[in-house]
Amino acid sequence: MPAGREARETVAVLDQRVRTGGSTSTRRATARASGAGLLLAALATVVWSGSFVTSRALHDSVPPVQAAFWRWIVAIAAVAPFAAREAWRQRALIRRHLGFLVLASLLGVTVYNTLVNQAGLTTSAGTMGMVMAASPVLMAVYERLGGARLGPRRVTGMLIACAGVLLLVGKGSLVPDLSAGDLWIVAAAGCFASYSALLRRRPAGLGGPAFLFATFVLGALMLLPVYAISLAVQGGFTPTPGTVGPLVYVGVFSSAVAFFAWNKAIALIGAARAGVVYYLQPVCVALLSWALIGEAMGPLQFLCMALILGGVVLGTSRGR
Repeated sequence: MPAGREARETVAVLDQRVRTGGSTSTRRATARASGAGLLLAALATVVWSGSFVTSRALHDSVPPVQAAFWRWIVAIAAVAPFAAREAWRQRALIRRHLGFLVLASLLGVTVYNTLVNQAGLTTSAGTMGMVMAASPVLMAVYERLGGARLGPRRVTGMLIACAGVLLLVGKGSLVPDLSAGDLWIVAAAGCFASYSALLRRRPAGLGGPAFLFATFVLGALMLLPVYAISLAVQGGFTPTPGTVGPLVYVGVFSSAVAFFAWNKAIALIGAARAGVVYYLQPVCVALLSWALIGEAMGPLQFLCMALILGGVVLGTSRGR
């Protein structure tokens, strides 16, 4: 049984015990598991919000593919001291599930971040965060296709938050007005949602650090040929504090820390519930982009943030 599914079934059993009059210790265990999952999902969302600002900041100094490649090289260096030995011990399991790991690496490492960097060439950080916030809709669809029951409260919260995202993207209209750059981030959102849904099938027994290390290495290897082409065609970039600093941030925090937190959150509470927390991303990105690079915020942005936050609170609450 996949590790994520096993963890979610444990939480479901605890939920059932609570509804049928379980002990105080059982209720506390349920609350701790759900609370930890929500906090980890929020941590990953906040950290990832900064990566959209850094992608935008690097758009005129580091080519997108090169930025993606060095992000994962930094990430590999960051997780290796904690994960390389475990990955080596589980090398037989990794070989047995290599096809799954290659697909997860392609979606979550090789393609996703490269598309985000490509979008950052022409699209604002705020818009990238807004469009990415639509990915939980696809996560919920995957969950429902897998047989999960979302519940009316969670669906309502998701729809309210999604309406806030659409209003932001459509500048006050529920019909989005997407540019060519926005289409890159739409494709990135699809990759991220597919990666999150795929985590439900993570092989049983494969530890979180080993999984991260394997996917980071495989993703970087798949980027290597494209990186070589980028170097030959576009040339390299000059390492300066303004280029190295953002790459270290996205490599250590947005990759190693955030991916571990997100994967663990999905194991605890599932992709659909974690995806509702992900709606916080446009709020975080808008605040960061306003504070760090001066992107404007007005009454519409604040109204939409209220809708997004309200939807998140409703969608992640424990009631049915």
